[in-house]
Amino acid sequence: MTESGSRFLQYMAASTGNLNIIACGAILGWTSPILPKLSEDNPILPDNQLLRPITKNEGSWIGSFVPLGIMFGSLVSGNLGEWLGRKRGLLLSTFPLLLGWILVGTAKDVIQIYVGRFLLGIGSSVSFTLLPMYVGEISDASIRGALGSLLQLFITFGFLLSYSLGPYVSYTIFWIFCASLHVTFYLGFMLMPESPSFLMSKGRKTEAAEALAKFRGKSVDGVQKEIAQMQEEIDEAYRIETTWSDIFKNKVHRKAVILTSILMFFEEFTGIDVVLFYVEDIFRDAKTKNTAISAIIIGVVQLLGSVLTPLIVDRSGRKILLIISSIGSGITVGLLALFFYLREIKCDLTNFMWVPLTTLVIYTIAYGIGWGPLPWTIMGEIFAPGVKSKASSISVCVMWTCSFLLTKFFINVEESYGIYTGFWFFSACCAVSVVFLVIFPETKGKTLNEIQEKLAGRRNLDS
Repeated sequence: MTESGSRFLQYMAASTGNLNIIACGAILGWTSPILPKLSEDNPILPDNQLLRPITKNEGSWIGSFVPLGIMFGSLVSGNLGEWLGRKRGLLLSTFPLLLGWILVGTAKDVIQIYVGRFLLGIGSSVSFTLLPMYVGEISDASIRGALGSLLQLFITFGFLLSYSLGPYVSYTIFWIFCASLHVTFYLGFMLMPESPSFLMSKGRKTEAAEALAKFRGKSVDGVQKEIAQMQEEIDEAYRIETTWSDIFKNKVHRKAVILTSILMFFEEFTGIDVVLFYVEDIFRDAKTKNTAISAIIIGVVQLLGSVLTPLIVDRSGRKILLIISSIGSGITVGLLALFFYLREIKCDLTNFMWVPLTTLVIYTIAYGIGWGPLPWTIMGEIFAPGVKSKASSISVCVMWTCSFLLTKFFINVEESYGIYTGFWFFSACCAVSVVFLVIFPETKGKTLNEIQEKLAGRRNLDS
């Protein structure tokens, strides 16, 4: 008889692994409440350890050093996961993360904050690279999309924590709280099994079968068919591809890397990191009365929007949600650009002061149901085991290179051409992304072999 099994441990492992994503969300959202404090032109400067206000340029570097660290870290994170394993690699990331917070928390000059933020980026890169791989490898195909979408849900919770606590507690209490989140992750995730796919790739078949049996809630005998299929996929993948250059020599893997890299590009060029990193500054520029409360509203809406995606992603499919996300994000960020442009040419906007908060609320919902979680989900589904670590590193590096460029130079564009110029650019990128998504292959409910056949052109893209 076929064993019914249980998915409990799959949900538990994905949720526990994503505890570190909460902490990474807090790292990324930290700039929104803290930069205004560090920029405060107050002789007393009660909550600024630097004892002087930072410049706008210094603030942009503080914001962008985390994406810069993730960009560089992603180049080695895949190899780390291939060498140590997904689980041990994720656990190891705790140490640069804690060191980064200590440097940020004890900084007396802005250079030390730069170094600390860079280390926080290095540590975060491991989670952003290895966790989608881990979750994709432990999940049943029927719930793989939902579990992959948890990354966006948990990272939005981390942003909300930063928006909610940062303005109302001291600099010291805030960084200690953020650092404690990494410790919580470490203690919980160390109890989870390693990825069966990784164990199988290292020839540890007995351990792989035991781990898979735990994840499926079955006996070892009950997972032998899946183990045999996994072995076949790994044998084929590792027989063909093993090196960085080999990724680009094979049509299927080259196409998978290009498609996921373009996805990551568009995820960033919706403008999300500019909005989330500098949300209080955006509201301040819009003359919003209570910037901290407005930021918290955005955080709450982002979290609630992310709750929807795991519930619908495996019913609606990836493509349609991404297209809806692009259209919604493009329209709302375009309206926000129009608001700032009309204010720039001295139009009376007294009766339209609700526009910035309203457009950003709708923008956040639109982003959260598609662009937020789904590129990560697809990245966990589309790569063959033999190239997954290296290919994931490339895609993550592309994404965070875009994030660094945006968070660092958006301020320069704002000062030279007006804040509306950047938002109109993001709106145009959303429009272009719809064209790309029309030809993008659907991965919903597909096995790795089916996805690979699509990429090879042996199946209709939407079959």
